[in-house]
Formats: sequence, structure tokens, C-alpha cells
Amino acid sequence: MTYIEKMAQILRTPKEVILDVEKKMETKTGKKGVLEQIQKEIEEKSQIRLKSLGVYPETAKAKDVYNDLINKTRKEDEALFKLLREPKFETLEGCSTLIHVAKEVFRPRKGFFLKEKKAKELLTLNPPQKIIELYDYNSVDGLLNGENIFDIFASLRFVEDDEWLNSVFFKPYADLKESDFEEREIQVYVVSEHIAKLGKKFIGKKLHHLSHLKELGIVFIMPFRAAYPGATLEVFSLVLHYLHEIDFYSNLFRKYSKEANFGTRMKSAMEGKVLEDSLSKNKNIWRIVQRYLAKIDPHDPRLFEPHINPEVIHWAKAEKNLKEFGERFVELDLEFFGGMDFVGEFFPVGINQEPMLISFDLIDNIISLSKRSTLENIFLYHQQEALWNKIFIEYMGEKEMEEMMIKNLDKGFIELT
Repeated sequence: MTYIEKMAQILRTPKEVILDVEKKMETKTGKKGVLEQIQKEIEEKSQIRLKSLGVYPETAKAKDVYNDLINKTRKEDEALFKLLREPKFETLEGCSTLIHVAKEVFRPRKGFFLKEKKAKELLTLNPPQKIIELYDYNSVDGLLNGENIFDIFASLRFVEDDEWLNSVFFKPYADLKESDFEEREIQVYVVSEHIAKLGKKFIGKKLHHLSHLKELGIVFIMPFRAAYPGATLEVFSLVLHYLHEIDFYSNLFRKYSKEANFGTRMKSAMEGKVLEDSLSKNKNIWRIVQRYLAKIDPHDPRLFEPHINPEVIHWAKAEKNLKEFGERFVELDLEFFGGMDFVGEFFPVGINQEPMLISFDLIDNIISLSKRSTLENIFLYHQQEALWNKIFIEYMGEKEMEEMMIKNLDKGFIELT
């Protein structure tokens, strides 16, 4: 099997698509043999990791490789839990321990965020009735006087209906101005105890144990009982991911604030819409995909054409932080997953069965562990999206990709002329 065929198989796209990418990117950059080198790197890295686990790549079966990677992920999760002195995540103190360490790994810096005064005006303009009733207030004024503004905005994400949020509450965002924003530090915090109790019934329906608010520059954690494998590593990595994501969008908002239609463009970026129009096959165009389309529809046709994803950038930075953190402690071996986000290999399943793709990406394995996935329903989409980004980076450069993404995000694609 050629490197073109192998890469096309990993990305689930026709080999003609990969051949076209290679031809256009070689013409653009003058770089030869890039895709072949990436494929060699995938093979070499996967073999090194398997050998470190005591697995012989030549005879390895998909089930064995998957189980070994899951066990490795479980081992690192347990080691991290012990390193953090076994925090109780159902308490404020336990969550605060994790936050303190995460902020040491990635020190939050100043960003461009909505002023608290303006946030309160938005709530007054469109009072969140379900929150007002749930928190036992008679009016929005009572709510604002009695609760933390960040707690209220965090509650919007899991109490109010999506339809109301998108059609009513977020509508005035299009009118926001540069003067409605200010420079302040990104914050990570635990929602207040009584808010957490009220919000528990919504967990699992609409929210992780933590989430973020790009416009306010906050990552918030909802205290939870970590009664499933992978919980510590999942939450720790997500905090780091959200910190990088907020930093990315802060730079975007700051850029938009100096240009026309600031509010409209900011609102559009927050919605994470992905261009649905067909793109020219004759031009060298890469679609910008702001979310993981495979979570909604693994057969979305936009997944099988050249594209790059800012989510991959945030995860790559978070995984680099984890690798550097792991290097500081002999108890951890998070370096095992360092630089492996784009690595995926096929392994035999059984007689007369098609080989199966196994992801070496840390996040795919954390999710597979926490969801107790079997071989038949493992997670792969982080690795596949990371490989598309890897291709673009090797031709154009990592810093250049992020700059082009910010410059062209509202357009929805990058055209390389």
C-alpha cells in the first residue's frame, strides 16, 4: 500500500483527494515528499510507543493494541490523581487543587473580554426566566443582586433552552462595540455550592463537568463525583484546552474590535458555524471547521475534503502542556502521548475481517476510557482531525496556520493562491 493510499484510508477519503492536496501544496510551497514523510513519522512513532508497551508491531492485533493504550491511559490517570493528593472533586477544595495546578502549567494571561457591567445589561435586556425561577428570585434585579455574574452566565449554558439562547439572548451580541470590552486575566473558578446543587440535574444532558465562556474569559467547573475511570485526566486536560481556546478567541475578538462589524463577526465566531457551501475543486482551498463535525455526523462530507480545525490547535497546546508537566514528575509518563495526536495505525482484527484503525491520540483514549468504549465503538475523530492540521502545518508552518485561521475564520476557508 502506498503512502497516499494509507493516508487516504486513515482519513476515510478517496486517494484522489490526497493526491490533489499533494499536487496543489507542492505547487504552492515547492516542498516535495511531505505526505510520505508524515506517513513514515506515523509508522515510526506508533512502533516506538508499542515497543515501549512490550508489544511487537508486526504481530499486534487491534484488540491488544487498543487494550494496551487504554490501560496506559488509565495508569496515567491514576498516577495524576495520586499526584494531586487524591482530590475530592465533589468539593470546592478538591476542584481548587486541580485548578491551581492547571494554572501553574498554563499561566492565564490577559485577554479581551466583555465587561461585567455590559454582561449585566444583557441579562436585564433579556431576563433568563428559568434561572430566575430556579434560583427563587422574583426579578432579574434580584438575581443580579444576589448571585455572582459568572455563576449566572455559566447557568445560562445548562438551564435555558438553546432556542431561546440563540434566537433571543445572543441576538444583541451583534450590537456589541469595542468599548463594551476590557483587558483582564482569564479566570478559572468553581461555581458556588448552591448553584452547583441546582445545576446537578442538568449535568449529562447539556454539559460536561466543566465548560467555558469565551466572551467573559472564564473556565468554570461544576463539582462532581469522579466515580469513573479517566476523570482526573479528562478534567485536567479540558481545563488546559479551554484556557488555550479562550486565549485564541480573545485574540480574534481583539482583532475584530479594530475592524468593521465587530459585534456581528464576534457573534458568528462564537456560534462556531461551519461553511456549508461547496468549495471550488480547481483552487487550493482549505475549509475552516470550528468544531468536531464527526460528533454529530461521522459521514459529514466536509470531513473528507481538505480542512483545518482550531479545536486541534487548542488540544495540541494542551497536550504539549501535559507532556511538559509529565516530565517534571517520575510518577507520570504523559510524555508517552506527546506529539502523538495525529498518529493512527491499522491493525488486524481477525480472519477475513478488515483491519481497524486505532488512535494514539491522548484525548481519543481518555474519552474511550471514560465512556468504557469497546473496540467496536472507540473514538477516533481527534486523531483524524489532527492529521489534517498536521498536513497543513508541514507545508505552511504552525504559526502561519494559526495566523491564517484567525484572519479567515469569518470567511470560513483559506485560499492559498
